Amino acid sequence: MNHDIFIDKVLLITGGTGSFGKAVLKRFLDSKLREIRIFSRDEKKQDDLRKQYNNEKIKFYIGDVRDADSIKHAMSGVDFVFSAAALKQVPSCEFFPLEAVKTNIIGTENVINAAIYHQVKKVICLSTDKAVYPINAMGMSKALMEKVMVARSRNLDSNDTTLCGTRYGNVMASRGSVIPLFIDQIKSSEPITITNPEMTRFMMTLDDAVDLVLYAFQNGRQGDIFVQKSPAATVENVAIALREIFSADNPIKIIGTRHGEKVYETLVNKEEMVKAEELDQYYRILADSRDLNYNIYFSKGEEKITKAEEYNSHNTHQLNMEELKSLLIGLPLVQQELGH
Repeated sequence: MNHDIFIDKVLLITGGTGSFGKAVLKRFLDSKLREIRIFSRDEKKQDDLRKQYNNEKIKFYIGDVRDADSIKHAMSGVDFVFSAAALKQVPSCEFFPLEAVKTNIIGTENVINAAIYHQVKKVICLSTDKAVYPINAMGMSKALMEKVMVARSRNLDSNDTTLCGTRYGNVMASRGSVIPLFIDQIKSSEPITITNPEMTRFMMTLDDAVDLVLYAFQNGRQGDIFVQKSPAATVENVAIALREIFSADNPIKIIGTRHGEKVYETLVNKEEMVKAEELDQYYRILADSRDLNYNIYFSKGEEKITKAEEYNSHNTHQLNMEELKSLLIGLPLVQQELGH
């Protein structure tokens, strides 16, 4: 992928010590960027990264996206922003929904305001499949974050700051996901706990996630949201595949669907599919260009919406057992646990 747009530029990653942030950092270190700024609240994680890379190209900023002044200070002189700071655990957001609002919605607004103030060229806001037809507080906060990004993009000149988003499915083996849990259960000789065997999830690697960010940086127009076409698998098949990879015989225990969980996730809803551009590996969801002329809303609808089909983890390509095992074996975490 062409990295020329990054020559001698400065990138800021909010939430830079999280799974996504670290994957983006690892990939972008090889680019021609002059400087990469890691912005996060966790001084311990920052210190670990500092020691791991010992690279003068990386600069560390302690701050919180909830604090507008701290992000405004860190944004001075920045060309590109990847906004990954978020509360993303479904149960914790469910019990503390206002905390999700403060970080995921207001925090993103603070990032956007700081970027516009400092005339940053492009901001990519990270979203999730849980923002589509949301049923939990985490998804709802991310859905509103997308609305904030699109709304702000309407009044911006692309020659100044371009705002766009990326929407992901499950990132395999990221913090808090089922793959590390299943591996721990296998290694501890415990039953593998599954909420619902029919539950499907998109299967993306961290490399896929970074490819999507790069694509958005290079191709994003004002208010665009990009989605990567991804295969899916049932949670039961993930458990069976891991059990086979580790030559284990742990029993599988079904514990029932948890609070705030869906049987399948949707990456592009029906309403968006009507206007989405289908690219080779991606969907580009264009920003709604209508204004507050309400007459249009009342007098003219779109018949196409009723005929459109959403893009979800039930109707995308379903990985067979061999494809799934091949994908899982390629994960660094699985390699590490296998002792390779």
